[in-house]
Amino acid sequence: MTDDLKFLNLAAELSRRGMENLTGGPFGAVIVKEAKVIGEGWNEVTSDFDPTAHGEVNAIRHACKALKTYSLQGATIYSSCEPCPMCLGAIYWARLDRLVFANTRHDAAAIGFDDDWIYLEVPKPLADRILPTFHMPNEAAKAVFTEWMSLPKKTPY
Repeated sequence: MTDDLKFLNLAAELSRRGMENLTGGPFGAVIVKEAKVIGEGWNEVTSDFDPTAHGEVNAIRHACKALKTYSLQGATIYSSCEPCPMCLGAIYWARLDRLVFANTRHDAAAIGFDDDWIYLEVPKPLADRILPTFHMPNEAAKAVFTEWMSLPKKTPY
C-alpha cells in the first residue's frame, strides 16, 4: 500500500497544480501500470472551455494516447477525489483494474462541487428527469446499427 499512498499524493499534487494555475477545480488523477505513471491529468474545465475536461478523463486520455490503446486493463487510477458519474463511467469504459481516491464526493459537495443530483437522475425513468429526454426511434440510425453488425473490419470494444 506504500505505492498507493505515493501515487495518491501525486494525484493530490496535480490537483494543487491545476488549482494554483486556475485551470479548473481542485481535482487531479494519475494512472499507473506496473509501478509506472502512464497518464496524468488535472481539472481543466474552465481553461479549456470543456465540461468533460475533468482530471480523471484527462488522465485516461493521456494514458490511452501514450499506450495507443482504448483499454487500460492492468492499470490503477488514483484520484484526489471520488469520481463524478461521468468520470466513473469513463473509468469503467477504460477497463481500469482499480480505483483509489482520497476526498469523497461529500467532501467535494462541501466546497461547491455537488454531483449527487446526477447520481440521482440516472436511475429515473426518462419522463421524470430534470432534463427533458425523449426516445425517438429512427430508421436511419437503426440502419447504421444493422450495418455495424456485419462490418468485417470493425474493432469491437
